[in-house]
Amino acid sequence: MQIDDNLKDHILESIGEGVFTVDKDFRINFFNAAAERITGYERDKVIGQFCKHVFRSKLCFTDCPIALALKSEKTIYDFESFIHTNSGTSKPIKLNSAVLYNENREPNGGIISFRDISELAGLKKCLSDETNFHGVIGHSKQMLDIFELIRELSESKAPVFIHGESGTGKEMIAKAIQATNNRKNEPFIKINCSVFPENLLASELFGHVKGAFTDAIKDRPGRFELADSGTIFLDEVAEMPPQMQLQLLRVLQEGTFERVGESITRSVDVRVIAATNINIQEALKTGLLREDLYYRLSVIPINVPPLRERMDDIVPLVAHFLNKFNCLYKKEIKEIDDGALDILLRYKWPGNIRELENIIEYAFVRTNNSNVIEASKFPETIRNFKGTEFGLREKHSFAENGTEATRLIALLDKHQWNRSLVAKELNIGRTTLWRKLKKYDLDISK
Repeated sequence: MQIDDNLKDHILESIGEGVFTVDKDFRINFFNAAAERITGYERDKVIGQFCKHVFRSKLCFTDCPIALALKSEKTIYDFESFIHTNSGTSKPIKLNSAVLYNENREPNGGIISFRDISELAGLKKCLSDETNFHGVIGHSKQMLDIFELIRELSESKAPVFIHGESGTGKEMIAKAIQATNNRKNEPFIKINCSVFPENLLASELFGHVKGAFTDAIKDRPGRFELADSGTIFLDEVAEMPPQMQLQLLRVLQEGTFERVGESITRSVDVRVIAATNINIQEALKTGLLREDLYYRLSVIPINVPPLRERMDDIVPLVAHFLNKFNCLYKKEIKEIDDGALDILLRYKWPGNIRELENIIEYAFVRTNNSNVIEASKFPETIRNFKGTEFGLREKHSFAENGTEATRLIALLDKHQWNRSLVAKELNIGRTTLWRKLKKYDLDISK
């Protein structure tokens, strides 16, 4: 069914992203309502003008997105830039760009959709001073070892296989690998292999030609083509159908593939990062994951430990999320009290970092008349969790560093285990005190 031009215009007017189109001379001939709102320009004032004279972005004179799409014959996705608004301010945007063709497949214009990312840019700036590794927060030995491994991979294009439970931050690890690699300025394409049925996944990964199936109304490149010279991140790769695993194996071995419905062999140079949260040995045993594909993908394996196995990261993660939500909600909540921290340190975290972030945000939005989060603001499920009381003072051996450990116990007893008062007397921060308690295996859950 063909969609008439009036309906197309109505659809473009209804979406939240700014959209404008240009003719083959780069003069604006369509400008939707969202574009007016984001830029401050009225459409009647910009229709007929050269787009570079309206937006005055550096890209307009160096790497015009439409010119890049025309040159590469590919759609440009998530391209970050700045535009000048009607008020004279510079606004960060993220855009997609594609060439428009006439019925004879001749280019006759271009289309750009864009969205305002000012809030995201502000959040990044707000968090930029934190100690983290390209967005990954972790002070535990396990995470520091992963960071060191990622640094060592900076010149490598070998496949990486990231394994970890759901919510441990596998995608963040993949982004850190991309950010430190010598391909960091090349495309980084992501796809979740578990959300597409087999026929659509083949099209998403490798593209299709017109007429390959019912809805294939034109040629379309796949994610591997879009990632050429860059990196592709295959999330939940073990849930890929067996036939698709075989096709993926071919790309890894030979660097070649065919679009769906086409017999032309195409070559790509793509670095593959894959991830899964399933039990790998069980998947190999049952045939869910091909053994030859697994060993081809896991040239460099990275195991991301669950949060319960790296509790040293709780405090820096909490500090990170407090800072993040202060930026988002325009509040000034700087810490959580001892009782709330105790709960976080006793909890087993089945949902890992994602669950911790959700709980902190839940408590954050409920804290309105204080700059300290209290345990009463946590969800009932976590408040009622019964952690283990370790009684570590009785079982702890003070053979090493006995003097400091003994002094800590004496001060804790003096102040009835009020760590804020102990930290104040020692003239150190509560986080530093917490690390000392962990170092000497003292009872942090008392």
